[in-house]
Amino acid sequence: MDLTKAAFLILLASVGFERLMELRLSSRHQHALALRGAQKHRDPQYRWMVTLHAGVLAAAALEVILLRRPFIVSLAIPALLLFLLASLLRGWVIRTLGAHWNVEVMNSAPLGVVTEGPFRWIRHPNYLGVFVEMIALPLIHTAWLTAIMAAAGNALVLRNRLRVEEPMLEAEPAYRAAMSGKPRFFPKMF
Repeated sequence: MDLTKAAFLILLASVGFERLMELRLSSRHQHALALRGAQKHRDPQYRWMVTLHAGVLAAAALEVILLRRPFIVSLAIPALLLFLLASLLRGWVIRTLGAHWNVEVMNSAPLGVVTEGPFRWIRHPNYLGVFVEMIALPLIHTAWLTAIMAAAGNALVLRNRLRVEEPMLEAEPAYRAAMSGKPRFFPKMF
């Protein structure tokens, strides 16, 4: 196995480990939020979100190994930069949300609406970061089939997640007041 494939597999394993650590953090936050009265909302699509995230990591590895995808520097560098920027955005979101951040749908808005950090400009910066990460990561080693699957799968999962999450958030007057007029994913330029 050549060096680029080995490095890519290490990167995928590192991202997988990071996701597992995020699940632990999310669980602690959920417990703390529940103690403060936040309610978890049933999201029947959550298992598909978890499956998609794990599937992208596995599919990218398999595509690179089995289909012998080449390492193309002119694709790898911008894909890696996009992945790193998206990861920084997600880190900013996690830090900004603090105890409110978790991977499931919990109504923590009555405990306070977060309007700092990236939430100054958009309502769902975490979803933007995840979407970009899931497309950029496979492209670092030319796993373009996985990138297409990630984009399509994440669009479906995200659509379903927003159908559960947004009505819950919009029911909170403080959230409506703070977030009305803000776009979902991309800041208004003008």
